[in-house]
Amino acid sequence: MTVWFWNFTLYSFLGFLLEVAYARATGGRCNRKCLLVLPLCPVYGLGACAILWLSPWAKGFSPLLFVLSTAAATGVEYAAAFFYETLLGVSFWDYRQLHWNIHGRVCLPFSLAWGCLSLLLVYWLQPMLGPYLTAISPLVTWMAAGTVMLDFLLSSALLKRTGDISCLRWYA
Repeated sequence: MTVWFWNFTLYSFLGFLLEVAYARATGGRCNRKCLLVLPLCPVYGLGACAILWLSPWAKGFSPLLFVLSTAAATGVEYAAAFFYETLLGVSFWDYRQLHWNIHGRVCLPFSLAWGCLSLLLVYWLQPMLGPYLTAISPLVTWMAAGTVMLDFLLSSALLKRTGDISCLRWYA
């Protein structure tokens, strides 16, 4: 189980970096951090874990991996948006202005991007980084998991109380 925690944390962090890079490249502002203190974007971590869970069955056939990963990441993104909207009263993204969207929570262009990213994840990133994640001690894992959980609970409480994602933006 510890390796799943580290997969979640690593890919949440890399997702945050991807969001920052995308925002800078498109002239937008990164608003998908989702946690108060830690630079993590949990939807990426959950999506990566779903893809990695599927990959043993589809890794040998890239087109199948692409389709299954696209569906898994899109499902996670939809569920995360639904969670944020219904339980916390906030929205970190809205794809209503893009074609082929479902309730503004997911859209075809980004779903296809997740499929492409999944191939990089399964064939390149995870084989390179996975061995390092398995070497992390259980004590460090429990301390890190406690920190992530505390930040998640604090962030959720702030979002629920304010109904505004800007409450998480204490950084410039």
